[in-house]
Amino acid sequence: MDKFFKITERKTTVRTEIVAGITTFLTMAYILVVNPDILSATGMSFEKVFSATAISSAIATLIMALMANLPFALAPGMGLNAFFAFSVVLGMGYSWQLALTAVFIEGIIFIILTFVNIREAIINSIPANLKKAIGVGIGFFIAFIGLQNAGIIVDNPATLVALNPGWFKGGPGLAMLGLLITGVLLAFKVRGALLIGIVITTIIGVPFGITQYAGGKYIPPAPYFFPLEFSKQLFTLDFVIVMFTFLFVDMFDTVGTLIGCATKANMIREDGSIPNVKEALFADAVGTAVGAILGTSTVTTYVESSAGVVEGGRTGLTALVVAILFFVSLFLVPLFSSIPSVATAPALIIVGVFMITPVVDIDWDDMTEAIPAFLTVIFMVAAYSIAEGIMFGVVSYVLLKLFSKKNKEIGLPTWILFGLFVLKIIFNALGNM
Repeated sequence: MDKFFKITERKTTVRTEIVAGITTFLTMAYILVVNPDILSATGMSFEKVFSATAISSAIATLIMALMANLPFALAPGMGLNAFFAFSVVLGMGYSWQLALTAVFIEGIIFIILTFVNIREAIINSIPANLKKAIGVGIGFFIAFIGLQNAGIIVDNPATLVALNPGWFKGGPGLAMLGLLITGVLLAFKVRGALLIGIVITTIIGVPFGITQYAGGKYIPPAPYFFPLEFSKQLFTLDFVIVMFTFLFVDMFDTVGTLIGCATKANMIREDGSIPNVKEALFADAVGTAVGAILGTSTVTTYVESSAGVVEGGRTGLTALVVAILFFVSLFLVPLFSSIPSVATAPALIIVGVFMITPVVDIDWDDMTEAIPAFLTVIFMVAAYSIAEGIMFGVVSYVLLKLFSKKNKEIGLPTWILFGLFVLKIIFNALGNM
């Protein structure tokens, strides 16, 4: 195991990797319930989508573990599942079978792009300061997700978001207590602090009725199998726009997550590349294609992987633990569903603290570097999208360098990436006409 996963070489231990894997899984296990809940709005079976979610996540994460040897986990992406259900199916009137076909075709295209190294080239083409900004943006983004999951930050019709007036009681109050407990554990440098914090917070919630046994069946239902629809609609402009949107968001969500988590794990090489990134992208592509065949939306690398990285996860053993837990969850969904989101929220909030540390290394004196970095961070949070943050960062980077007569600092790969974002803007414009 040490030789295969290079545990000693990466200065970690089996125990650390296992704890990191459990932590990552617990912070993203909500997808097992949330994804089926969202997709069932289209008429899909909740039970079948649940199985599809667990199996596709396990397969993709297993590939990440054994081929890429990286501590990152994958599952159907939040945001992409909402786009699938509410925009493509309920909004545009496509059947869920046709929407799955778009996801499947996107996955096949991704596999091809991965084999010809185009996705790897995209990662390497992102300027150094923007790579750091992506990590910082993900830190703020995942902390914001944690605050929302805990109910500490809520919707507000006037200001979009606001502090929950009852943040000190009920679920939000328990999350704040969990935040304090986890913070104290970290202050004392307790190994596995995030995982221990989740467990303690879950237990404290029992007498208050916040942690409740979810109940349900322990025997998993069969997922869908190849429920795809191939019709004339595949050749319409609307379908192309839908497929391109899936493709684009998946690509840059994964790219951003890989860069952010790899930066925190000190895995970025001197030339700006990430080790085994081709294999990591292959896991994402295969997971997406397999997920569509089984009946779920786009599978992508999860930003919650940073929770495991913060716990010390540095090898594929972390991902292997996550993959095993996804398989096990097929038979233990009542137990995993019993862990309240307010118990995992403190871990996500604190991960943000660790993720924003690269902010001090960004060149804030050069405005052609500082402004794109800032826009990357702010749009990632405000637009609730890693992909949109990267888009505004790269586009502003190229334009500022160009009009400041520093165009020689723009490499050819960055120009190509800029062109892809311009195409995305055009496709979005056409789709909203």
